[in-house]
Amino acid sequence: MLFTPYRLGRLTLPNRIVMPPMTRARAGAGHVPAPMMADYYAQRASAGLIITEGTQISPQGQGYAWTPGIHSPEQVAGWRRVTDAVHAAGGRIFAQLWHVGRISHTALQPGGAAPVSSSPLVAEGVKVFIDPEGRGPASGVGEMVQHSAPRALTEAEIGQIVQDFATAARNALEAGFDGVELHGANGYLIEQFIDSQANTRTDGYGGSLPNRLRFLREVTEAVIGVVGAGRVGVRLAPLTTLQGAVDDTPQATYLAAAALLDALGVVYLHIAEADWDDAPDMPAAFREALRMIYGGTLIYAGKYTRERAETALERGWADLIGFGRPFVANPDLPERLQHGWPLAEPDASRFFGGDARGLTDYPRHDAASRRA
Repeated sequence: MLFTPYRLGRLTLPNRIVMPPMTRARAGAGHVPAPMMADYYAQRASAGLIITEGTQISPQGQGYAWTPGIHSPEQVAGWRRVTDAVHAAGGRIFAQLWHVGRISHTALQPGGAAPVSSSPLVAEGVKVFIDPEGRGPASGVGEMVQHSAPRALTEAEIGQIVQDFATAARNALEAGFDGVELHGANGYLIEQFIDSQANTRTDGYGGSLPNRLRFLREVTEAVIGVVGAGRVGVRLAPLTTLQGAVDDTPQATYLAAAALLDALGVVYLHIAEADWDDAPDMPAAFREALRMIYGGTLIYAGKYTRERAETALERGWADLIGFGRPFVANPDLPERLQHGWPLAEPDASRFFGGDARGLTDYPRHDAASRRA
């Protein structure tokens, strides 16, 4: 099933393999996507669907050095080079829209301000990547530091961020993207509203579960109003506790989130599973409940092999499968999986920042075979 076509909204995907978002930190001055990023994504256009690395919707939404934005004309033009290259190579690509919330640092915020969040809570031990000496992405040299203490957003500021998401979605269409994904996972701003231990608000955005889901609902509605539900996906991390985001009743909370997004008609849910060694498995009962509640396309990502992917597809849990790190070192990953060719191992020292090495210099299988 992994290599069969699939209809996603108005797109026909040639296979069910997704390249999920992976931060690569190669943006240039002004957080404009660098030309080598167009090469990187185009090389991987044989994926059924590409979802870009997290792309901040505003200067306030940035949480790491050298990540791209989608809030300035220059950034939109930079992304247009990427989408043109992917489409010329026969691919399909969504932009992941990102606001990190508290997972940031004063060094990255406009005017050195504090990051913002649902609540003024620090996630102890959660670090962000900064460039204190201003060396730039080509150096690949930065520093991991504890995120700065956030302040709680006012209701008026929440409304502005909702509009920032909508503007970013409009910019994504202008940049030529086929759709957008809202980053509601991994402890970033949307999840900081959803998860009970990250949200201590007492107004209409906190307390009860419907209140904690309100920000997700408003952002999703605003983005749908710009691009249409058939071009909007949402990424969630239901049962993980990444970057300090913890919920007291995660299964109930995220099944309710799925029901909300089903009612809004988003084209897919992208479920981020735990992908670290010895991580707990997501219960089959939860996967089955999610399938019953949400009627759209389900994408799963998290250390999938071809065998695990085929199992998820055959059992009906998933429609599409994301393969993350394997895509870094294997630009022709779908072909390698289909033919049983060996997978190259990525150079982890070049995951974040640097030049084209570790980004666009991994050969295809046929080229690697000739070299051998």
